[in-house]
Amino acid sequence: MTILVTGGAGFIGGNFVLDWLAGREEAVVNLDALTYAGNLETLHTVSAKPNHVFTHGDIGDRKLVAKLLRDHRPRAIVNFAAESHVDRSIHGPGDFIQTNIVGTFSLLECAREYWNGLESGEREAFRFLHVSTDEVYGTLQAEDPPFAETNRYEPNSPYSASKAASDHLVRAWHHTYGLPVLTTNCSNNYGPYHFPEKLIPLVILNALAGKPLPIYGDGRQVRDWLYVKDHCSAIRRVLEAGKPGETYNVGGWNEKTNLEVVSAICGILDQLKPRADGQAYREQIQFVADRPGHDRRYAIDARKLERELGWKPAETFDSGIRKTVEWYLSNPVWIEHVSNGSYRDWLDKHYG
Repeated sequence: MTILVTGGAGFIGGNFVLDWLAGREEAVVNLDALTYAGNLETLHTVSAKPNHVFTHGDIGDRKLVAKLLRDHRPRAIVNFAAESHVDRSIHGPGDFIQTNIVGTFSLLECAREYWNGLESGEREAFRFLHVSTDEVYGTLQAEDPPFAETNRYEPNSPYSASKAASDHLVRAWHHTYGLPVLTTNCSNNYGPYHFPEKLIPLVILNALAGKPLPIYGDGRQVRDWLYVKDHCSAIRRVLEAGKPGETYNVGGWNEKTNLEVVSAICGILDQLKPRADGQAYREQIQFVADRPGHDRRYAIDARKLERELGWKPAETFDSGIRKTVEWYLSNPVWIEHVSNGSYRDWLDKHYG
């Protein structure tokens, strides 16, 4: 048996592929366009495995996707493929519209054609799992309850708007055509193989390089932090037992301000790799102008996933963030690979 994973060389997708192949023999066909955030270095430990088939390509390439479906006959598609960085969506929204909306549409159409051609047993067992974000729900005030699956969509950035549109397409393909879809909306992920445009890896790498640790505005924006390995286990559980047509929120129950997150990282680095001058890493914190439309608070109510499918996160923020810092300290080759060339130039331009 086989599953098709799209975006499987990115941060969450790459972790999902690694965890999947570590725990089972079922094959993974891995389709990734290898844009700046896709990195084959993440997959080097499974590159020679016979049950991992990597294909370089785009979800918008219908001929390629249709061929992969014909040749490998997967029992499920898990769609991680997306442009996901809010800042990049502000500077250049076009790629987000193309990948997240048009690409998802193309993938759904290929999946529908493939699903319609399956024998009855395979047809009933097939699943299309779409991985999305809590940012589609908009922003919360301090006193608001966390986002539930019943919250209305109120996206506030080009990124979240494009993901909201993709979620609506997935829902429509289920209700119109009967395609057995599942949607997950997750909170902020962190952990191994996270590209350094996002807060946690950026702070770790800038701290080690002696650079400023940029924090938007007053640093009191709140996010619910989810360790990526916990997210992967939730996706496996939803794929295994989720009800077609349903949405499941995935969260870590770890609301932290950005300033709290950066301070925690600095404290761990002070213990594990102290600065040569004896100063605390907190001295490198620098508050910068807030980005346009910056949502104040996200928080996920993951009780449906626990109640219906028995899933809970295994990591606390304290345990997960320490594992994350330790991973970055132990993987200089991967860091060097993603810190070269135009990608590093882009980071330096926008984050110093």
